This record gives sequence, C-alpha cells and structure tokens, in this order.
Amino acid sequence: MHCIGTGGYGSVYKAILATGEIFAVKKIHMIEDECCVNEQLFNREVEALVQIRHRNIVQLLGYCSSSQGRFLIYEYMERGDLPKMLKDNERAIELDWRRRICIVLDVVHALAYMHHDCLSTIVHRDITSNNILLDQEFRACISDFGTAKILNIYGQNLTRLAGTKGYLAPELAYTENVTEKCDVYNFGVLVLELFMGSHPGDLLSSLSLATKNNFVCMQDLLDSRLALPDAESAIEIYCMLSVAVRCLEPLPSRRPTARRASDELSTIKACEDHVDYWHTGMTFPVM
Repeated sequence: MHCIGTGGYGSVYKAILATGEIFAVKKIHMIEDECCVNEQLFNREVEALVQIRHRNIVQLLGYCSSSQGRFLIYEYMERGDLPKMLKDNERAIELDWRRRICIVLDVVHALAYMHHDCLSTIVHRDITSNNILLDQEFRACISDFGTAKILNIYGQNLTRLAGTKGYLAPELAYTENVTEKCDVYNFGVLVLELFMGSHPGDLLSSLSLATKNNFVCMQDLLDSRLALPDAESAIEIYCMLSVAVRCLEPLPSRRPTARRASDELSTIKACEDHVDYWHTGMTFPVM
C-alpha cells in the first residue's frame, strides 16, 4: 500500500491485491487527545454508508475496528479528487464542458438521493470539491461521510459546526440546527467552482460587499483555460449556474431542495430563441 492522500482524521492508501484488484483504504488517525472524536467520525461514516447504495456515492466495501486501528475500505477512484484536476492546467482542459456538466448532474442526483430517498435523511455537511472523487470514466462520487448527520425527523438536529471554510451556509453563523439546505448551499458553491475552474471565494466576497448590482455575465463565470462551449452546452451551463445562484440564497427557505434542483437540471431543454449566453448573466442574491 502507498499513501495517496491525507485528511483531517485519516490517511488514504491505494491497496493492490495479488488478484490485481485495487481498493482505497482509509486508516483513521487515533491520536490520543482526539481518539474519542475520531472514533465518533469513524462510526458516523460507517453508519451513513452502510445504508447507501448509489452510483454517485463512493461505495464502502468493508471496515475494520480493532486494537491495531480502524480502517474503511472503498472502491478505488482512479482520477482522485476534483481539485487535483482543476489545479493542473493539462488535466483541467481534459475536464471539458461536457464532463463538467455530467459531474454537476452526478452530484445533484446523489444529494437528492441522500435527502429524499434514504430511509432517514442524510446530510453530508461537507460537500466540497475535495470530497468529489472521479473514476477513470469521469464518473463523480461524493466521499468522506465523517461529518454526515442522519436527521431526526421528529425534532431539531442540533450539532457542532462542521464543514469547510468557503462553503459554509450563512445560517450556521447563528444556529446549530443543521438541515438539508446546508448541503444545497455547498452545492451552489461547488457548481460555481467547477465552471470557473477555481473556488469562487473572491467573487462571493466582492458580492457580499456590494449594496446593489450583483449582476454577473456568464462569460465571467467560465474557466478561461477552455474554449467557449458550443451553443447546446452553453444553454446547459447557463441553467446550471442559474440553479447554483439560487442555492446561494442567504435564507434556507429560498433555496431549492436537492430534489427540485435535480429535476430541473435533468430536464434542461434547448431554447428555440437565439440567446447570447456569453453576455447574458444572472443576479446573485445579496449575501
């Protein structure tokens, strides 16, 4: 085995068996001061993933908890996480518009499944590019369920703050009640990042300072390393960015559900009118 990544509470290794099968193995860090916390994260990830079966959620194949350590065994995703693709210019170009469109659909379908089709609603709480893995065919999977929350439908779901700076839903600044709409906000940031080619932090910061005129042209939201998309792709990207903007509404009640977003993005149709999408834009909510 050799290490292919290290996260906040574990290291991931590529394991090749004698049969040629390849797996990803996450070894949980069992630091003495954080032992209880990391054990809780391990149990939470197992609890969430054992009840999930979806092609766009990384598959947990097994786990082990013993005195020697705690391990999680997953399917191996050949292309690694999304930031590795976006940060490398050659690999970013390989991630063309069509593939980016498909990644958006993969992620929103997985979110709709977690929020609406599981026996109990699962909120991931850390939908970021770091937790989107790609296989050889560019299929995207949501990974890392260590901070996931299985919601109690009969009451509030109070929890400690979890997530990644730059993706956190604004309501988490004043409430500890986590809902599905936190994931929806994460998704909005992720879609912008995917089409822009980098995290939209500077854009969102500038919009938060504006008192009016939060209008942004679509062309200013596209990764300049790629040639402009063809007309059909431009329509799909415009619709996806429009949904992403709605996901960034400061009030959770004004964001679409993952199911609504999934349905809208799955039924995008070409418009008959000839719209100049390069200079057509969208109005961001006041942050």
